[in-house]
Amino acid sequence: MTPDRTMMDRRTLLTTGGVATLTGLAGCDETTMKSVQARLNPTQASGGAGAAVPAAPTTAAAGEASAVSATVRMPSEPWTFARFNTAMSASQRPHSITETQFTEIQARKPAAIERIRTYLDGRFGAHDPNVIQAFESLPREYFHYAYASDASTAYQAYEANPKPWAIGHGSVLSDYLGQAYMTQLAAPKPTDVTLEIGTGSGFQSSLLSRVVRDSYTIEIIQPIGEAVGKIWAPLGYDNVHGKVGDGYFGWPEVTEGFDTIMLTCVAQYAPPELFRQLKPGGKLIIPIGQPFRRGQVLYVYTKDADGRVHSRRDVGVFFIPMTGAMQNRPQPA
Repeated sequence: MTPDRTMMDRRTLLTTGGVATLTGLAGCDETTMKSVQARLNPTQASGGAGAAVPAAPTTAAAGEASAVSATVRMPSEPWTFARFNTAMSASQRPHSITETQFTEIQARKPAAIERIRTYLDGRFGAHDPNVIQAFESLPREYFHYAYASDASTAYQAYEANPKPWAIGHGSVLSDYLGQAYMTQLAAPKPTDVTLEIGTGSGFQSSLLSRVVRDSYTIEIIQPIGEAVGKIWAPLGYDNVHGKVGDGYFGWPEVTEGFDTIMLTCVAQYAPPELFRQLKPGGKLIIPIGQPFRRGQVLYVYTKDADGRVHSRRDVGVFFIPMTGAMQNRPQPA
């Protein structure tokens, strides 16, 4: 495969012969795109485009290490309708999902997991068992939520035609094949510390947290960041640390740096501060291109032991834009 010559098409599924084709890492659908385009810079009302909005409470102090798990963190007890109700209530998100709907959602999950496994086999030659186990451990329906209207959209989970879903305030839950691709591309390890720029639904950072030691995530849209910041404790995900702010500046308080930094929004260039926070041997996974235009490309930057940075083009993608300082700071020379 030549990664950079084919645009991922989020509407393309697996072929009938079982060979994985390219699927989208799209960050939004057309309706969401227009919504975000109308409110491209949510930080201007908080002290300028480069200023971070007030931080929501984090799940741990910056730099505080969680325990390393030798295996993928699996649920300590079965995921039932009663547990779903309890977790939704604890995260302060009302819902009207019935037990019958919940049962139907669970029945769709095995087919979705198999879809992911087949897709990764086709894209990478073999799937990472840890990525599959991490997907199996996560109740994806818990992350399907429309925050602007305070309504669960759990009934949409594990759809046969993977696609992004709007979650309100111009943010999205990305399609699960794209999330699987980016997770395996990151090659997460149990000792890793990761940073995601663009929390959105919280699914990507939660997925990483099932494998890595600590998963950090930053969201610039205040109502999304504050609401999603309440979803991890009810699941017992104590190694996910979130805050509201401008991801352009990374999370410098985590002084040990990051093994992987992943952007789930498109930037016009790679922010210099993110390279400084990348550990030697670390990896920066970042979509680069123009907002709301085709031709965006997923780049993978790696830092070697001597601190030199190397880059390669991976695949064509389509994401909603990185806002904040990215929009008003010129690309460094």
